Amino acid sequence: MNIKEEIARLLEEDGGHALTERQICEALKIRPFERGKVKAALGGLEREGRIFEDGHGGYSTPAAAGAVTGTIRANERGFAFLTPDGAAEGDLFLPKQSLHGALDGDRVLAVRVKGTEDEARVIKILSRGRQAVAGTFERMGGACYVVPDMARFVQRIFIPSSLTMGAKSGDKVVCRITAYPQGKAPNGKVTEVLGKSGDFFTEELAIIRNYGLYEEFPREALEEADKVAAENVTPYGRRDLRGLTTITIDGDDTRDIDDAVSLEREGENYVLGVHIADVGHYVARGGALDREAYVRGTSVYFPDRVLRMLPKALSNGACSLNEGEDRYALSCIMTIAPDGERLKSEIFESVIRSDRRTTYKEITVLVKGDKGMAEKYASIAPMCMLMKELCGILTARRERLGNIDMSVKEAHISLDERGEIVIPDYERTISERMIEQFMITANEAVAERMEREGVPFMFRVHEPPLPERIANFLSFLSDLGIAARVSEDDPQPKQFEKILKNTEGKPCEGAVNKVMLRTMQKAKYFERNLGHFGIASGCYCHFTSPIRRYPDLFIHRIIKGVLHGDREEMKRIYSPVAAEEAAHCSLCERNADTAEREVDDLYKVVYMSDRVGNTYPATVSGVTAFGVFAELDNTIEGLIRLEKLPGGSYEYIEDKFTLKGQRTFRLGDRITIRVDGCDWGNMRAEFSLADEPEAKPHSAKGRHAGAKGGKREEGRGERHKNSPKTRGRRKK
Repeated sequence: MNIKEEIARLLEEDGGHALTERQICEALKIRPFERGKVKAALGGLEREGRIFEDGHGGYSTPAAAGAVTGTIRANERGFAFLTPDGAAEGDLFLPKQSLHGALDGDRVLAVRVKGTEDEARVIKILSRGRQAVAGTFERMGGACYVVPDMARFVQRIFIPSSLTMGAKSGDKVVCRITAYPQGKAPNGKVTEVLGKSGDFFTEELAIIRNYGLYEEFPREALEEADKVAAENVTPYGRRDLRGLTTITIDGDDTRDIDDAVSLEREGENYVLGVHIADVGHYVARGGALDREAYVRGTSVYFPDRVLRMLPKALSNGACSLNEGEDRYALSCIMTIAPDGERLKSEIFESVIRSDRRTTYKEITVLVKGDKGMAEKYASIAPMCMLMKELCGILTARRERLGNIDMSVKEAHISLDERGEIVIPDYERTISERMIEQFMITANEAVAERMEREGVPFMFRVHEPPLPERIANFLSFLSDLGIAARVSEDDPQPKQFEKILKNTEGKPCEGAVNKVMLRTMQKAKYFERNLGHFGIASGCYCHFTSPIRRYPDLFIHRIIKGVLHGDREEMKRIYSPVAAEEAAHCSLCERNADTAEREVDDLYKVVYMSDRVGNTYPATVSGVTAFGVFAELDNTIEGLIRLEKLPGGSYEYIEDKFTLKGQRTFRLGDRITIRVDGCDWGNMRAEFSLADEPEAKPHSAKGRHAGAKGGKREEGRGERHKNSPKTRGRRKK
């Protein structure tokens, strides 16, 4: 262990007492000529937020000093929330006066405010979260500024006139922050001119840049990818499964295929094989490829492009389990009893050759009994029917355990051959459920095996909902006339699944799903096993998508180390970094999710701008003091403002999710809406009730309402004419 880690361990084990530099040197028996290294290590640990200096030369852990490290989530009204590192603690509230210069995305050290339940104040900024932001370039009285699109960041950024890259007022630009002067606007320099504000593709690219996402890979990463991808695949040292019938099932436009499946009968049991691309074979830890993959953390999918975690030479080439091509894999072979119980499992390195590349649509049609599709896939049709059978068994078992299967809608936005936006009504197919069940089963098997091995790991955890959220949920159900029993102190997944079953097919089903989702905590990556409440799993991980998720690649390396007998080496390498890398991967996931959601919102608004005056059935998806949100069957959501509702005044009952007046609006109510226009500033459609007298349309504000045309400049990253890989596999 190096001096830095020895100091960290000493302070963690000391019991909360602050130690001076001299005391640390004495405790660790540091020789005088090495004390310079101690000073450097203390500085590094303090910058990382792992230790805290009390102002009197004493060092302790933040927890021992009553402090907490975390990441700022700012609000455009000036206040913010702190999301603490780790899993157990909830968010802390930061009033504007307690930020002390901290901005959205910054990692900080904060202390709780005495006499409050959840308020804190920042005492130190550990690192700045945003190095660059996108916004509109403006000249104001001879000075140049960028007004960030993210209102929660800062109001404006000062740009010296020599660092504008020739930007003109009204241009959408990216600027890099160069300084944070105390009490003044941050300083920056323009690094990229994206185009004119209001142009659709410029607005999309600005959203992408705001989340620190880029298309291009560093040259050294591309060169490394090309080099390793050129390697010939041989079965040496691996189990040769090329004779085993394996298939891939993905979205129509998927190009990075990281999982294949096989299924056979063995007596009354099922032998399920989940074969995952062995990305760890090609991406060495610490190399240029790995460094870039870690920074990205995940692939990010937009309707017209995908920003990949790995270059195409690997993601579409050497690591993609393409039909008829030999590929390295990590295989998890599981024997499953007729009741769905996993009897045994084995994980090993393999070579596979996918027999057929299929799609969700095709396999759904096949297993529903279509003769034409059965003829097309005659060689694999019996196995696909067996997969449908096993899916039913696994689903039933998971339901018995209490799997909370919420019907969460996801928009599947794409562009057709003419470049028109297509947003079909939501549908979750049987083939997607099949793959989902098989992947969950493999993820559990791998996580349980690695936990038994006692090696450092990255688990996918989902903690139980907090008591106060459960209480609010039960109150909501009571108002709907739904009797439910959920223990606030010891909630069980079965209790929530029973509620879903009791409301299935009823008018309130959608509302119950939505409020239950808000009741749950967010799943995340963590270095310790805390279980996964949502799928009623005691031990879970993400193993099945190493091409597009860094956590999967992280654990693949550990799995391979265990398979090769290198447990102690895995502990030496990964124990010091598991917590930090898990937290980083969780942040990358949230960043990607938010970017995808904002781009989807842009596409939805453009889509609805061509449908002003149309009427649609909708479901009340939210109620607020300023109006009612309604969701169409294709997931597009819009706002019916309070002034457009019939009658005079309304009472907003927050904990009941109700707006009460001449008419009462509750979550889940079915209504008919009329499209009045689009609010480009908030990126949402504006609706009114179609069964009420037509009101004067609300005027659009903010972004230019014509932001939907124009041809994108060629070379702006990797785009697909149609939608990239489906995001239909829910993030368990």
